[in-house]
Amino acid sequence: MLAFLIPREGPYEIVAEAATGSQAMDRWREFKPDLVVVDLLLPGMSGVELVRRLRSEAKDLRMLVYSGTASKDLIAEAMLEHPDGFVHKEDTLDVLREALRAVAAGSAYFTPMAKDSVRNATSQRLSKLTNRERSIVQFVAEGCGNKEIAARLSLSIKTVEGHRASIAEKLDIHDVATLTRFAIRQGMVSIE
Repeated sequence: MLAFLIPREGPYEIVAEAATGSQAMDRWREFKPDLVVVDLLLPGMSGVELVRRLRSEAKDLRMLVYSGTASKDLIAEAMLEHPDGFVHKEDTLDVLREALRAVAAGSAYFTPMAKDSVRNATSQRLSKLTNRERSIVQFVAEGCGNKEIAARLSLSIKTVEGHRASIAEKLDIHDVATLTRFAIRQGMVSIE
C-alpha cells in the first residue's frame, strides 16, 4: 500500500522495498535512499534493530517509523534509537502524509501515542534509580566531573564511578550527552 501511496503524496520516488529487516539493510546499502519508512514488526531482524543499525551507519538518514504494534514498550524502545518520526497505522492517512512531508523536509513528527510511550518508559527507567543515583545524574547533566561530584556529595571518586556504572546499566545510557538529554526531558535540570 505504501509503495502505491507514497509517490502520489509528493515528490517521492520509491527506490526499493523490503519484506525483512536484513533485506532492508541490504536495500539501504545498495540504493542509499534519503528517507526510510520502517515497520517495527519485521521477520528476522526487528524494526528496532533495523533503526539502530541504520542510525549507526548513517547518522543523517531520515527515518519514519510506521507501525501497527500495540506494544508501548516496543514503541518506546524504537524511539530510543532516534527515528525522525513515528506514525501508528491506526492514525489517519492525513497524519501519515503530514509525517512524510515533515520528516522528508528535515523536521521531526511524532504522534501522541509515540510521545506517551516514551514518557511512560522514561518514567519507569527513572524509577529504577536510587536517590543518590538521581543526584549524580543531575550533577553529570550540569557538567560536573567525577571529582567534583565526589566532593559535593562527600563520596570517594571510586564510589561515584560505581554509581555512574550502575546508572549506565539501569538506564542503558552510556554517554554524557544522552544522559544530559534524558535529565532535561525528566525535568532534573533546566536549559538556560
